[in-house]
Amino acid sequence: MGDSTVTSLDDREQTQTAVLDSPTAANGPGLLRRLRTPRRPRLWFEIVLIAVSYWTYSLIRNAVPEQRGQALRNADWLWRMEHHLGIAVEESVNHAVNSATWLIVGMNYYYATLHFVVTLGVLVWLYRSHPGRYAATRLVLFATTGVALVGYYLYPLAPPRLMHGSTFIDTVMVHQTWGSMASGDLKHMSNQYAAMPSMHIGWSVWCGLTIFALAKVPWVRVLGLLYPLATLTVIVATANHFWLDAVGGLLCLAFGFAVARVWYGALPYALPRGAPRVVPR
Repeated sequence: MGDSTVTSLDDREQTQTAVLDSPTAANGPGLLRRLRTPRRPRLWFEIVLIAVSYWTYSLIRNAVPEQRGQALRNADWLWRMEHHLGIAVEESVNHAVNSATWLIVGMNYYYATLHFVVTLGVLVWLYRSHPGRYAATRLVLFATTGVALVGYYLYPLAPPRLMHGSTFIDTVMVHQTWGSMASGDLKHMSNQYAAMPSMHIGWSVWCGLTIFALAKVPWVRVLGLLYPLATLTVIVATANHFWLDAVGGLLCLAFGFAVARVWYGALPYALPRGAPRVVPR
């Protein structure tokens, strides 16, 4: 991140008392006020919380009934809508990228791994370098994921690779790529019709914005912006999502930021970098 941006963010630590004394942070019972005040996270608690939260997310996501018929009908409708909007290019992208074996196999591994690796990496970086912003930024991620579960239940959607009457290529099946929960023997462990919204996009944009807002090195900030763009290309090229699934992921992320803004009285990146000391009233 550029020096001017770093200075702007870190200067907010000079006004941390004003943040803590704001009506959102200070009003209400003492326990509620403490919960809504940024504080240094505890390592053991964060490890348990993230592990339990991901286990719960996976359990609920996979417990949503796989409404195959409705999911396929929704996919047909969405595909027609994209044709109407003039953005139905997923099939062309899928076929073009699949013609380069080294590229599509790389994208398959990208889809199966970086979604988790980069997200966890950003959480660890926040924990170590921005403890005062960690809880609020983590809340964005959790709220985004939580509302996505509602979308999976209310709007089952088959990914393009499972549509009937299309020529989409299931790139994992064709190239026998290891590690994806989307195809092959592992597909029975994951809900195949939870494609809307795309959490690959929700999580990657969360990572990208966090890196761009808080990193100090310019090229790292650029990588933060490129990461969600690369992810968007991957989810389309591998026929795991439509463009509009990505829009759904962005809407979920906006909800996550709104929750954090209401709870903490400020956007996560505007909070003090260090964990402030709470002065009892």
